[in-house]
Amino acid sequence: MVIQFLLFLAFYAIARRLLHKIRGLPPSPFRTLPVIGHLHLLKKPLHRSLSQISRRHGPIALLQLGSRRVLVVSSPDAAEDCLTKNDVLFANRPHLLAGKHLGYNYTSLAWSPYGDHWRNLRRIASLEILSTNRLLTLSSIQASEVRSLLRLLTKSDGQSVDMKSAFFELMLNVMMQMIAGKRYYGENVGEVEEARKFREIVTESFKVGAATNIGEFLPFLRRMGLKGLEEKLMELQKKRDEFMQSLIDESWSGKGDESPEVAAVEGGKRKTLIQVLLSPRETKPEYYKDETIKSLMLVLLSAGTDTSAATIEWAMSAMLNHPEILKKAQAEIDEVVGHNRLVTESDLPKLLYLHCVMNETMRMYPVGPLLVPHESAEECCVGGYRVPQGTMLLINLFSIQNDPKYWPDAAKFKPERFEGMEGVRDGYKMMPFGSGRRGCPGENLALRMVGLTLGSLIQCFEWNRISDELIDMTEGTGLTMPKAQPLLAKCRPRSFTLDLLSQA
Repeated sequence: MVIQFLLFLAFYAIARRLLHKIRGLPPSPFRTLPVIGHLHLLKKPLHRSLSQISRRHGPIALLQLGSRRVLVVSSPDAAEDCLTKNDVLFANRPHLLAGKHLGYNYTSLAWSPYGDHWRNLRRIASLEILSTNRLLTLSSIQASEVRSLLRLLTKSDGQSVDMKSAFFELMLNVMMQMIAGKRYYGENVGEVEEARKFREIVTESFKVGAATNIGEFLPFLRRMGLKGLEEKLMELQKKRDEFMQSLIDESWSGKGDESPEVAAVEGGKRKTLIQVLLSPRETKPEYYKDETIKSLMLVLLSAGTDTSAATIEWAMSAMLNHPEILKKAQAEIDEVVGHNRLVTESDLPKLLYLHCVMNETMRMYPVGPLLVPHESAEECCVGGYRVPQGTMLLINLFSIQNDPKYWPDAAKFKPERFEGMEGVRDGYKMMPFGSGRRGCPGENLALRMVGLTLGSLIQCFEWNRISDELIDMTEGTGLTMPKAQPLLAKCRPRSFTLDLLSQA
């Protein structure tokens, strides 16, 4: 019986491989097991596991993960093929549980299929939430919250500071002030109970988001009643939805219009982003439903907090391991900005080396190591291989941006490699915000926030590691490639810092 089973497995594997070649499909790992396919090859963190598969089988590999066919792309040429020639064909999203339960049944900006509804959401996000003019009106919030962080750090008295928590709370306060004019962390928190609920939701979101759901690939497990993670997603979404609905109801009723913490001023009246989206409701009610506003705000909140906070944490960690880079960035700020005022957003275009540091951080430690999954709407061709309709696409950004074939000394943190380059893209070798139709619309907001925070921290403090040992740069598991060990660091205010903060 055992021999018969082994013979069956051997025949199954050989038959699949021959069929694969005949059909012109991309290379695939040989060990394809019945039912689970290649799931047994995957380990955490996923981006590294997929990188190993690509090194063995090439930059275009086709995996069978349970019931799902997955194309893994790990080269700039193949990524360009997917995001230019086949951009429209790969503009859909796969139906994953996160999209169903956290994405309002696949109707949110992140999870909606390509079509009129998605185009409308993208238009609203680009023109009314994340336009250059809108970001300028919101810049005072970012500056105010960064100053609050600087004041907090001056009180550390040379003691070790948990920078991961500090950056995360900074970004959440920025986002929530923009969205609803409220602060939920630090001093001057208005509504304590509301703040507690919000913090619980945030904590739960990242706990559930980092979990692996095997039921995505083996649906029969869900049919058998194994729905643990799905039930947690449903419970979490109920809390998120109720919380955001309360903010909309409050804004619609006119409460908070006079709050000193609200986001923007238009025509003499202060407006949060929620109020901005409620304004056109009377003329275009079909476009500005509560559900649409909630989904846009939740995407902004979830995508704009942990990603930016993680990038700042990776950048500070790398510079603390390379003090000469930190000193060079500080010297540039001293020359461009001086000691008589704080760094502002208008200074950022002139801080060229700071941009190099940011680019090198996003290259080595992309907070989206795998771009958000795409799905092929029709059969197409990638790199000369046939890709069937309904194939999930995973572009391994981590693999591309850390490949020595494309980046000399790829394992070395070397900001100078970006000197003389404009922006944050280098063809398809470097695309931390994705590319094509489904590229991240929040790129400008993220770069402004990361740049202002890093510039201010470098300008105002002398930084040291908490010991002589280098900071551990191992990545942990999770959606946004967090550091395995949170950054702990010591800082001492520079001679002019307290005077600048007292004037601000």
